Amino acid sequence: MTHQLVLRKPLAFFDLETTGINTAKDRIVELCIMKAMPGGEVVSKTQRVNPGMPIPLESSLIHGIYDDDVKDAPPFKTVARNLAQFLEGCDLAGFNSNRFDVPLLVEEFLRANVDFDVKNRRLLDAQRIFHLMEPRNLSAAYKFYCDKDLVGAHGAEADTLATLEVLNAQVQRYKGQVTRSDSGQEVVFDNDMDVLHSLTANKNVDLAGRIILNNEGVEVFNFGKHKDRPVLDVLQKEPAFYDWMLKGEFPLDTKRRLTEIRLRMLTHVNGRK
Repeated sequence: MTHQLVLRKPLAFFDLETTGINTAKDRIVELCIMKAMPGGEVVSKTQRVNPGMPIPLESSLIHGIYDDDVKDAPPFKTVARNLAQFLEGCDLAGFNSNRFDVPLLVEEFLRANVDFDVKNRRLLDAQRIFHLMEPRNLSAAYKFYCDKDLVGAHGAEADTLATLEVLNAQVQRYKGQVTRSDSGQEVVFDNDMDVLHSLTANKNVDLAGRIILNNEGVEVFNFGKHKDRPVLDVLQKEPAFYDWMLKGEFPLDTKRRLTEIRLRMLTHVNGRK
């Protein structure tokens, strides 16, 4: 294939399939690089990688790569230098790449002791351009789904009515289509509130998302030094953390949910006595 981009140096488009979305802990299982050259040609490279850790099922359901698919693939450290050479002198581009793909790729290179720095590279994120150029607000949704201009935008009544019309149009447009929820489960889009809830609900325990449910359904902290640690474990081993949060500038809802978890813990402990 060819391209029409005006380039002074190669621009490497790339995408990663990974074990998860934690750029510090997760690993690459597959990457594809398409290097757009200044002359118009495109050179591609695709590489599967053994991540050295089990691929969680919820990740495999999204990208379709399972442990058996990469058991004979090389670890990243054995291909890192060749990949770095392939990317030598390239700017980098992707979709949501600045927030995820670039940070995770750099982490993998660092773990492999390969010097790969992005300081002198241009970083182009097509998702960011998409969001800048095509607003993702209620007015845009109303125009897209209902083909009408939202008159009186940001007035409560106009916005509420428009939201009702948008959701009504969405259930008509997408009924019967298969999509995936944030947890990776396949969901058939339907005019059913339980279905719609499963698509739009998050894993937050409190509304601010300071406490969330992990993949095992356990309540864990989602910030600070105890991020990803079970709340019950922290409260048992560091009781002062509860007092610190209650005195801190956290939402009342967060404090309420934390207190509910603590009371549940105390009830359980007292019940064993």
